[in-house]
Amino acid sequence: MEQFASGSKRNYYGKGDVTAYRLDRNRELPDGRIPVFGANVLLLIYGDAFWPTYTTGDNADLVATDSMKNFIQRETLNFSGYDLEAYCRFLGERFMARYPQVEGARVSASEVPFEGLDGSRVFVPGGPEHATARVEIGSGGIIEAASGIAGFKLLRLDGSAFHGFVRDEYTTLPDLYDRPLQMWLDLEWQYTSPEKAFNAGTAVARAREIVFQVFKTFESGSIQQVIYQIGTAMLADLPYLKEVHLEAQNRTWDTVAEQDRLGVYTDPRPPYGCLGLRLTR
Repeated sequence: MEQFASGSKRNYYGKGDVTAYRLDRNRELPDGRIPVFGANVLLLIYGDAFWPTYTTGDNADLVATDSMKNFIQRETLNFSGYDLEAYCRFLGERFMARYPQVEGARVSASEVPFEGLDGSRVFVPGGPEHATARVEIGSGGIIEAASGIAGFKLLRLDGSAFHGFVRDEYTTLPDLYDRPLQMWLDLEWQYTSPEKAFNAGTAVARAREIVFQVFKTFESGSIQQVIYQIGTAMLADLPYLKEVHLEAQNRTWDTVAEQDRLGVYTDPRPPYGCLGLRLTR
């Protein structure tokens, strides 16, 4: 069930999994930007004007979800920015201006990343990590703005330990003092004020750097300790963040054979450990 920052809703509806790719083949690009902007969008709207659709089947004020899809894709041509937060705001404000019966709109987007092979003409899929954003807009303006990065898949050859945990009749895992570690990670953060979210992607870029730097340099006693270090580093480095939510998965490979520092491993069995952390300033 969807949760809205503005509170619970009697009804809401929208369109999800809407993809749009804007290719800019004409103009000069800002430093660090590429001409491919890709996003997958979920648009949800709410308001009393839509209640008759549920109770009597009266669709007089209803905007069809197919129209929502067309709106998102066509209006992407008019978006001149490059960051998801501004994109979500742009779509939400335009939609509410076009359809005054909408009391509130929430736009969520996930980046579809690409990387240039020669900087201008040839591109390949990027990632696997990708930026995310969410903006909710009401009649009084922006209610919520959040950013994140999802899909990190991180592998470290050593410098990770896990030992000293509870041992009883259900324990089969040995103490591990220097293991290869594979960790998947999603993170999302809130801002001290919604307007701080519109920073031209600088928060996302810096958060990505912090994740890589901490994972590379910090020798840990648990995955919990890794994500705590990432979260505290983000709050220390980015003063306009109010809260950071991190969720990790332990995807460490199963050992097939090891000989000294040489080993063969395989993908872990389907059960995985999941670990969450929420830090506030």
